[in-house]
Amino acid sequence: MPGVGASAANGTSLEILLVSAPHGGLLAALHAASFPPADQWDEDAMQSLLSSSGVAAAVGVKDGTPAGFIMIRSVAGEAEILTLCVVPFFRRQGVAQALLAWALLTAQTDQVEQMFLEVSVLNAGAKTLYESAGFAKAGLRRSYYPDGSDALVLSKRLDD
Repeated sequence: MPGVGASAANGTSLEILLVSAPHGGLLAALHAASFPPADQWDEDAMQSLLSSSGVAAAVGVKDGTPAGFIMIRSVAGEAEILTLCVVPFFRRQGVAQALLAWALLTAQTDQVEQMFLEVSVLNAGAKTLYESAGFAKAGLRRSYYPDGSDALVLSKRLDD
């Protein structure tokens, strides 16, 4: 898994490692640890997505332990964050921020002009993360999630 790393002042390390279809089991395990059962994606789904054209994913490894991942799909100048998750133990430690930064840089390198995502209206932490990265509300999908909650559609221009 090729990637980049950083070391924090407190001695902790965070690496962002690229992953591919053979890592579907790892991504499914991270997803299962991060979301309720109705929202989880299994290994077959992960492998299928990772085998699709335009899909890229990276795992955040905190102090040697996989802590979360992000998966994006780029098509025709637009990109979508398909999923971003961090297991509860590693939340609020910069993992999601680093994964999002990787996704934005990857999309810009691919000359993507705009990035989209859906986020639950109930997920205050994720909404704050995306807003702090410059994402703005572009729409609302009613009853989008299995629990019936709505999803905010957020977008960010990358060609400015």
